[in-house]
Amino acid sequence: MAERTNILTVVVSVFNEEEALPLCRERLTEVLERSGRPYALLFVNDGSSDRSAELLDRFAAEDARIRVLHFSRNFGHEAAMIAGIDYAEGNVICMDADLQHPPQCIPEIVRAFNEGFDVISMVRTANRSAGLIKNITSAGFYGVMNALSGTRFEKNASDFFGISARAAEVLRHDYRERVRFLRGYVQSLGFRSTTLSYEAAERAAGHSKYSIRKLFRFSMNTIMSFSDLPLRLGIYAGIASGALGVLLLLYSIFTKLRFGAPDGYTTIIVVICFMFSMLFLILGIMGQYIGVLFQEVKGRPIYIVAAERGARAAEHGVLTDKKTEA
Repeated sequence: MAERTNILTVVVSVFNEEEALPLCRERLTEVLERSGRPYALLFVNDGSSDRSAELLDRFAAEDARIRVLHFSRNFGHEAAMIAGIDYAEGNVICMDADLQHPPQCIPEIVRAFNEGFDVISMVRTANRSAGLIKNITSAGFYGVMNALSGTRFEKNASDFFGISARAAEVLRHDYRERVRFLRGYVQSLGFRSTTLSYEAAERAAGHSKYSIRKLFRFSMNTIMSFSDLPLRLGIYAGIASGALGVLLLLYSIFTKLRFGAPDGYTTIIVVICFMFSMLFLILGIMGQYIGVLFQEVKGRPIYIVAAERGARAAEHGVLTDKKTEA
């Protein structure tokens, strides 16, 4: 086991990154060679439609330390990272292929592993390439999550992180939800943890694969996964509506006694609009939770590996047609 945990596996999620991949491989290899410890580069191809698969297969053929997983289709960035952790050996570092997660930070993560830390969260100090709106929404997201959840999340934590072999083992056997927030799971593991800061670099090539719509959906699913407070909004809304009803009753009695029969039309319209707004808000929140439950009950695989390339695949004589359900 001691020999196994000396291995460092860098998991790189890939989706249509053919322009960035050669530079990504070059920089990662350069940094890892200088580390002086055994390592593996594990690229997870998340159903890319460009030449990424072809390039990754060539990388694996040229270097025995490079392994590749090809998904049968696009399952999403979170699924790619989970697959990488499932197939990794030893301590694990997860990062993206676009080089916004700087490879030069890897020695700092390795030093943290050597100091006995099991979880190393990388926190962005700046992300000029993301733009003002994205930075504001990111800060707002973590603010909402910390307000709603019992777990304390590091602000600006990213999908660039390191986990020890034993922490990775926990993620392989537990935390297997279909609707997931991996960096949140990593921060909630416990164990001995630390944070390191980094400045997000410009993308090496290409453009972000996360649209505003996808980010909003991801944020909603994350909140549903870590907090049940929105479900209790119905109670608070009921109390607020009851208090408003009492005030409206007192107001109606007062105006009737002092001014005679009140007009009341505007008041009725306002109250009806308010009540229906609260009703549909609560129904929408319940629908979101039911949607999350529906995904979990179906129990479909988080990802399906269509092909595996590299040293570990060759050792076991498996090159294609491997399906993984987690």
